[in-house]
Amino acid sequence: MERNTYESFPQLVIQYERLVYTVCFQLVRDAAAAEDLTQESFLSAYLHRESIPPGYERQWLCRVAANKAKDYLQSAYQRHTLLPGEEHIPPGLSPPAEETALRRAAAEEIRDLILHMREPYQPVCRLCLLEEKTPEEAALALGRPVKTIHTQLSRGKRMLREALERSGNDDMLSP
Repeated sequence: MERNTYESFPQLVIQYERLVYTVCFQLVRDAAAAEDLTQESFLSAYLHRESIPPGYERQWLCRVAANKAKDYLQSAYQRHTLLPGEEHIPPGLSPPAEETALRRAAAEEIRDLILHMREPYQPVCRLCLLEEKTPEEAALALGRPVKTIHTQLSRGKRMLREALERSGNDDMLSP
């Protein structure tokens, strides 16, 4: 994003609106609050647009959204409100909310990439990576040889890794 320009900011909003909403929603688990936090995140980003590091707009906006959601959650904490899923986690053992939101947003991105892969990789990656089936189970379900499933899974993972590297989220897939 060019520094000190008003023209490029609307494009930034269009490009990352869904991602920022997802980060907020994954943390607060409330659609209305996530919408409000998305607007607050972009307002804050607009007011501080000069500090957006060039080439790191996506990460910067995710950080702003996570911080807005954390602030919201801290106010809920002050009211002694338990968040969904926190009923069984001992205090102090849950991961930081920001880390959880970023991990969930990345998982959503990976899921979307898998579901939009071309044949023959999409069904193999969907079964093995999303549904956690073994290559043998995937081979049986798809009627393909196990060796073929291994090859297609390997190539599919490479395609995912390359797509994530292009999007700046390459740390979410281990080699």
